[in-house]
Amino acid sequence: YVAATARFGPGRARMATATIRDVAREARVSVASVSRALNGGRGVTAETSARIREAATRLRYMPHAAARMLITRRTHTIGALLPDLYGEFFSELIRGIDLAARARGLHLLVSSSHDDADAAAVALRAMQGRVDGLLLMSPHADAAFLRQNLPLGLPTVLMNTRLADDDYCALSVDNDGGARLMVEHLLATGHQRIVFIQGPPGNRDAAERELGYREALASGAPDSPVIMLRGDFGEESGYRAGRDVLAMRPRPDAVFAANDMMAIGCMTALREAGISVPEEIAVSGFDDVPMARYVTPPLTTIHVHIAELGSQAMELLGEQIDQPDHVKTGVHRRVAAKLVVRGSTGGSPG
Repeated sequence: YVAATARFGPGRARMATATIRDVAREARVSVASVSRALNGGRGVTAETSARIREAATRLRYMPHAAARMLITRRTHTIGALLPDLYGEFFSELIRGIDLAARARGLHLLVSSSHDDADAAAVALRAMQGRVDGLLLMSPHADAAFLRQNLPLGLPTVLMNTRLADDDYCALSVDNDGGARLMVEHLLATGHQRIVFIQGPPGNRDAAERELGYREALASGAPDSPVIMLRGDFGEESGYRAGRDVLAMRPRPDAVFAANDMMAIGCMTALREAGISVPEEIAVSGFDDVPMARYVTPPLTTIHVHIAELGSQAMELLGEQIDQPDHVKTGVHRRVAAKLVVRGSTGGSPG
């Protein structure tokens, strides 16, 4: 307040914004010392640094973000571009990313492409210069797309969008392995006619889960038919698929949906028609979102630690940002998936 009064007079002191020069004057040090102390630089003693921080607090000094970027060449912000922000999967994913980012003192800037390639390109360009690194989950992220829309040298980690080359670090879920576990469980509990509700066309997760379904049927029950119904990962598409199941003759004895939300929608359609789950038709999903254990009956699903997927991706990205001269490209990690048996398929819960 004293420094602000000296600059602006008593009438405007309370409205004035303190500058770095005000802090330097108050702490009786140079501007350069204030900059080093507040930006974590060396060359300032602990005693002087404490005096500078006390002065900054007294004056309510807020460092100018743009000026700070020029000095540190860092925004202390990371970007996350996701195909959607709706639903429990993405809320859990963002939670995992944010917790890991905050542990590193980083802020999170989130955007959605709404599964549209042009929107993804616009979002990536909007983040340029604003983030120190990028987490990217997009069905459109092939090599050509990344070359056109990602600045050279920007630390980037792909989530469930692994490319054929080794230019980027990538983290992905063991989708096909998880789907095989589910089909094997359904076959072991006596189900033979198993419907698969697909995810959105072009979605990598959905394609891998469908592949696991086909492989497990081919090896475990080669005489059982492959039965597909369209879905888009939303509850409404699962509800529509459930209505289609009801119209089938002969009726399937099990449904495996490519995600939990479609499985829950399907169960709603079956319940409205008076069909008992799992006694008449078993239903299962994939992801193990928090809601899965609270529906009636609780949903058998493939557990993916969604928040861990986000936090591990953030750790990979943080390593690239902190050690730009030692970046390892081509690091591909798989997040394990495991079967969680609950009431919707019968069998022993566990």
